[in-house]
Amino acid sequence: MIEKLKGIEERYVKLEHLLSDPEVIKDQTKYQKYVKEHGELNRIVPVFRTYEQVQSQLEEAQDLLKDPDSEIRGMARDEIVSLEKQAETLISKLNVLLMPRDPRDDKNVILEIRAGTGGEEAGIFAGDLFRMYSRYAENKNWNVEVIEKNDSSAGGFKEIVSLIQGKGVFGAFKYESGTHRVQRVPETETQGRIHTSAVTVAVLPEAEDIDIEINPADIKVDVFRASGPGGQSVNTTDSAVRVTHVPTGVVATCQDEKSQHKNKAKALGVLKSRILDARMREEEAKRAADRKGQVGTGDRSGRIRTYNFPQGRMTDHRIGLTLYKLDSIMEGDIQAIIDELKTFHQARALQENHTFA
Repeated sequence: MIEKLKGIEERYVKLEHLLSDPEVIKDQTKYQKYVKEHGELNRIVPVFRTYEQVQSQLEEAQDLLKDPDSEIRGMARDEIVSLEKQAETLISKLNVLLMPRDPRDDKNVILEIRAGTGGEEAGIFAGDLFRMYSRYAENKNWNVEVIEKNDSSAGGFKEIVSLIQGKGVFGAFKYESGTHRVQRVPETETQGRIHTSAVTVAVLPEAEDIDIEINPADIKVDVFRASGPGGQSVNTTDSAVRVTHVPTGVVATCQDEKSQHKNKAKALGVLKSRILDARMREEEAKRAADRKGQVGTGDRSGRIRTYNFPQGRMTDHRIGLTLYKLDSIMEGDIQAIIDELKTFHQARALQENHTFA
């Protein structure tokens, strides 16, 4: 493993020279490729260099244990304890950094939120979840664009599909897929009884042309008149579009834009992402057939989280995390949850792979 890290450091140094080469700078395709690779290695090399420094200091401290002065030997022992702790922390960090990165982490996301059991209250909570994710995205300077929505009569949505664009979006959202349960007293409840409702969330990495190729002959396109709240300015023409992938039966619609052309482009984007997601899930199911209790599989039939409003409590059932700050969570303060899920997933992956020690 040390040899692997030294090889990474050598490549890092070579890239630094390449990035200052005038010939490379002229070739922007090659230059951008090297910039990206350098950025990836820059996560690892500084940590490895710090580890090597700590190891060098450890060797020096261990040599001082042979010193005839007892006071110096005592100071050396204290320093060794401190340095060994630092080395252990750095090893753990290097193990995580050397794990293969999910190539989808930097992709944009198709976020689908649908009301489940619980009637109108589920629709209201679907709207609450969309607002929570939108606030989080805004705080990260990511762009949120609604593609398709079906409003609920009591507020919120029966269904809302959006595109979230930015760096590292899928890496942040990928553990949000599943059933989100809410426990609270609905506004229409006159006797103060707590109701339980559910909303399903699906997170799909946005498909790019290089990810999936679809035969145009397999696509059926239907146009229809946009309707519903917000559609007043577009519902006089057949601008809404429904696209169907005939071989799989996967469907996507969009009526958010006034332009039929733009709606078709957005619907096709969602369609490709749904087909790609289905294929990837099928492959993952085959690989994970002998594994149980995974985090990150995005099993949409499983309850992953409960939002208990009377107690101001959020519980993520996959990792046993409970936070008593529901008000701020619903305002988009979900980074702590995402970080805990990432840490849990990384620890699980480390257990399944050979690690550096």
